[in-house]
Amino acid sequence: MTTPPERPPFHGQSYGHEPDAPYTYGGYGRHAYGGTRTGTPPGSGASGPAPQPPHAPEALGRTHPHASVAPHQPPYVRATFAPEPDTPRPAAPRTRDRYLDLLRTLALLRVVVYHTFGWAWLTLIFPSMGVMFALAGSLMARSLKRPAAQVLRSRMRRLLLPLWLYGVFVLTALHVQGWRPPKGDTGEQAWFWLRLACWVVPLGSPSFPWEIGDEGGLLEQSWAVEAAGPLWYLRAYLWFVLLSPLLLRAFRRLPWATLLAPLGLTAVVGTGLVEVPGQTGEALTDFAVYGSCWVLGFAHHDRFFHARLPRYVVPSVAPLLMGAGLWWASGHLGPDGWDLNDIPLAQALWSFGFCALLLQVSPSWERLPGPLQRFDGAITLANARAMTLYLWHEAALLAVVPLLDLAWEIPLIGDSPTLSDGLETTYMFWMFVFVWPLILLAVLAFGWIEDLAARRRPRLLPIRS
Repeated sequence: MTTPPERPPFHGQSYGHEPDAPYTYGGYGRHAYGGTRTGTPPGSGASGPAPQPPHAPEALGRTHPHASVAPHQPPYVRATFAPEPDTPRPAAPRTRDRYLDLLRTLALLRVVVYHTFGWAWLTLIFPSMGVMFALAGSLMARSLKRPAAQVLRSRMRRLLLPLWLYGVFVLTALHVQGWRPPKGDTGEQAWFWLRLACWVVPLGSPSFPWEIGDEGGLLEQSWAVEAAGPLWYLRAYLWFVLLSPLLLRAFRRLPWATLLAPLGLTAVVGTGLVEVPGQTGEALTDFAVYGSCWVLGFAHHDRFFHARLPRYVVPSVAPLLMGAGLWWASGHLGPDGWDLNDIPLAQALWSFGFCALLLQVSPSWERLPGPLQRFDGAITLANARAMTLYLWHEAALLAVVPLLDLAWEIPLIGDSPTLSDGLETTYMFWMFVFVWPLILLAVLAFGWIEDLAARRRPRLLPIRS
């Protein structure tokens, strides 16, 4: 009685573990980009320099606008004033942006709720996968201030080590149940081993059996499909990471074209206008649907919209894109109705507009505001163990089913039609209740791998920042 994995039929949420520094950029206000501040105030009549307010550039230790710009800045970001070489300013401490941490926690919570209940309307209320890709894109843009090769190694290590640990358990269970390479045809064998290698480096969809085990066994025969369900996200994430140095360079040269190109690609490959078969088509569609969200993370990091557009533009245009997504979805409903996971173009437009609004607000909290402080430990834990939670929540849902079925063995429930029917009616609710202890158990048992991947001291339950 498990629900299908969070992936549309055309599919085969380590990301964002680095803390976010407060956003600092040359100059102040909109004048920080391309503006100049020269001359004396009109009508001053003073022969010397005019008095400067406390917040003036000179008071901040900044030089004339013709000073050099840091090489990592995009061409549309022209810092009006650069630090004077003889008065270096201390680097801002690297603190976590708790607003982004909150968004990531909500995205992970929504994934678990969706996989438990399968409610299609959840894809409209909070498009978690688009949010996760947008947050990861923002963090990737910040990381790429360092050499690209170093960043790619770090990101791949954070992605692959948790995947390998997860894969050991899944593949061992499949082997125990009798899953073996196909016999006979050499081409089929080669394809099997090639896809099996995607459990090591998920450049494509990994191989798994659609059915395995005995009917009426401890696990449903389709359990391998659900266990492999989260891996489409890892495949898409890996491709975004590998292409990020080129994508970020393209964004800073041609920002609008790079930002909107994935939406155009989705209109081609995600609507049936051009069909790309097989695993290649699935990977290309994933890339197209969520590519604009990833690049939107670049824009968020670079403060692109704040530099280029009046503040009312994004809140005005984003709902139009979301409305276009709903309009398209209304005429292309899938087998689950309004589930946007079945409607690529609607998913792309809705997720892009939704994430644009979330990142436009972006208050950049160093601490959670008062009402949310009671959840500080849970939010910290979810972000420190995001990869573990995302990978293992499906396994926890698979495990909770046979455990919950044991309730019918209790005479008080099994012999009572009222209690038995009540349990069946509220089965999904109890799944949601009891899956969290199993997820916490997975975090305790396997979460330490994320600390090793990030080269941190392993912690059992990281609930403090």
